[in-house]
Amino acid sequence: MKTLIVLSIIVAVGMLLLKIFSPHIKGFIGELKVNLRLRLLGKKFVIIPNVMLENPNGSTSQIDHLVISEYGIFVIETKNYAGWIMGSDKADDWQQIIFKEKHYFRNPIKQNLSHIYALKNVLSDYHNVKYYPIVVFVSNATLKRLNVSQPVIYANRLRATIKQNCINKCLSLEDVQIIKQRLQSSDVSRIVSRRQHIQNIQDNIQEKQFKINNLICPWCNGDLKLRSGVNGMFYGCSNYPKCKFTVSC
Repeated sequence: MKTLIVLSIIVAVGMLLLKIFSPHIKGFIGELKVNLRLRLLGKKFVIIPNVMLENPNGSTSQIDHLVISEYGIFVIETKNYAGWIMGSDKADDWQQIIFKEKHYFRNPIKQNLSHIYALKNVLSDYHNVKYYPIVVFVSNATLKRLNVSQPVIYANRLRATIKQNCINKCLSLEDVQIIKQRLQSSDVSRIVSRRQHIQNIQDNIQEKQFKINNLICPWCNGDLKLRSGVNGMFYGCSNYPKCKFTVSC
């Protein structure tokens, strides 16, 4: 009888812990899947997982994976969402539909562009380096209705997507190693806790919205100008093409 009670308690505690930590477990498994695929690229590709960089305004950018090569820097944002995924380049949020339930999450393309902005700040003396943003879905998601100009792919397409962009070299092997060391030395993940990073994101979102409301670019503090595009009217930064921030009307 006592044995059954103990087993029941262990099972209950195990289920509770799984429920609490399952997002973290799923996230870890997703990161591991991406990391394993990246390792197949070869020795000339330097992989740095989980890099956190500090922006000039004091906020932080957490980058899931960086791949540094002679062909440029591949900036990879990993997502662990299931269900139907719908979104576009300029939308602030994307939509996740599971059966009849709708959920919203931050546009991963804009998220990745903010990561590239942080990288350019650290590597400001590397003017010729090319940046390749890639969004990877590692769970059972169905990419249903996407209007995007940048790669948004399933995990099994990651290696091929990187390889097809390896055409023109912009860095030497020596540059690759120097950039690796600089980014590792700039990584503040050991100093900034996850809780503080989340708070920084929330503060940054509020500051970003305040600037947008006042027609100020949240990336470079340039003016936001009303423009017309294929999908209608939008606000774009006056410092384009150096700054590519946009927001829909």
